[in-house]
Amino acid sequence: MNKYFTEFIGTMFLVLVVGVAAIGGAAGSMAPVAIGTILMVMIYAGGHISGAHYNPAVTLAVLIRGRINMGDALTYWIAQVGGSIAGWAIAKFIFEVEGSDISAVKSVSQGLTAEFLGTFALAYVVLNTATAKAHITNSFYGLAIGFTVMACAFTFGGYSGGAFNPAVAIGATLLKGFVWADIWIYLVGCFAGAAAAAYVFNMNNPDDK
Repeated sequence: MNKYFTEFIGTMFLVLVVGVAAIGGAAGSMAPVAIGTILMVMIYAGGHISGAHYNPAVTLAVLIRGRINMGDALTYWIAQVGGSIAGWAIAKFIFEVEGSDISAVKSVSQGLTAEFLGTFALAYVVLNTATAKAHITNSFYGLAIGFTVMACAFTFGGYSGGAFNPAVAIGATLLKGFVWADIWIYLVGCFAGAAAAAYVFNMNNPDDK
């Protein structure tokens, strides 16, 4: 139960920071720094308990990689979506955040590509720094993952809003930072990017089981 609660807490804070710092505008152009930083510290806080996915797409990548089973993955997804809803509720009802309800996606092709590439990079870094045998005792995985999200948010945010995470996409849509008509772009792009990263990891590391 502790690992599911950890996934709930980490995802809640991630969505809350996305809501207040980015959609609410509290951090202005530095919002990607705030988002990457909260992800980094929450990974260090919860990594030893749950693996600190905080992202259904990352959970899919870890499932394909073989580090969790389907039962855990399903429960992680429930906890992550629950955390997303909690983050939305705090941002909306306590901090009164509400977006403009305008699509953050410039075009379908750009949005899908941005979400695919950003999530691929994120999942690829997670698998190689936080699950590979060669790095099993490293202390830099949180920094690597947080900086990946920050860099991809700066790079691709103007094309898709920079979710790279279906739970974040749900929370951002509830806060009207994204629009519901675009939710499929985040689901398809994020899950496809994560699956591709997992297959690349398995191909490059055939002996890392």
